[in-house]
Amino acid sequence: MAIFATQAVVGAAPDGYTLLTIVTTNAINATLYEKLDFDFIRDIAPIAGVVRLPMVLMVNPSFPAATLGEFIAYAKANPGKVNIASPGIGTPMHVGIELLKLMAGIDLVHIAYRGPAAVWPDLFSGQVQAFIITVSTAIGFIRAGKVRPLAVTVAKRTDVVPEVPPIAETLPGFEASAWNGIGAPRGTPAGIIDKLSASIVVGLADPQIKARMNDLGGDTEPMASAQFKTFIADETGKWAKVVKSSGAKVN
Repeated sequence: MAIFATQAVVGAAPDGYTLLTIVTTNAINATLYEKLDFDFIRDIAPIAGVVRLPMVLMVNPSFPAATLGEFIAYAKANPGKVNIASPGIGTPMHVGIELLKLMAGIDLVHIAYRGPAAVWPDLFSGQVQAFIITVSTAIGFIRAGKVRPLAVTVAKRTDVVPEVPPIAETLPGFEASAWNGIGAPRGTPAGIIDKLSASIVVGLADPQIKARMNDLGGDTEPMASAQFKTFIADETGKWAKVVKSSGAKVN
């Protein structure tokens, strides 16, 4: 979906009326796909960052680990025996799993599903032992006690589930999240980009907007155009290394 949307915006008139919701997948796809009809970094002009959606590593309640440290220790003692699910190859959750494997030095078996809905029955039954998904998707099951959250994937604690520690407390430097922002076709006049960027950043400072984002499971991440451009470049480079290391491919 991100590819089709990006293609449509790349081919649109650069007049400020056709915009793109930029997502983490755009940064991942730059390496995951060998051939795309566009160069995301070149062809899309960043306008503003909007929101970061923290993800959470959780396990079946019967899994013998109550903390991330215990999870890593168990995985090291049982290489290749822990199944961990994601909602698909190339999703932020998948590359988050690969980054966890890389930084923790553990051998987890990644099981790619077609979306999160199919994962829950297998997680509840113990067919898969772990799952990484956005907090917003998992929050109902977390509150119901159907899963045990071990850690969030963002760099610091999030207001959405403040009691859950970040992976970075155990693995310094770890950060993986779903995020989004707004972009425009290359060639959109700077004046238009600056005006849109300023309006978005101001809007995100509204306490009601911030509260609503929290309700939806996200943290506002206002970034003006130049900062968002740097952020996208950093994310694209970061996930390129992880995708290459993992050997992930798409058909």
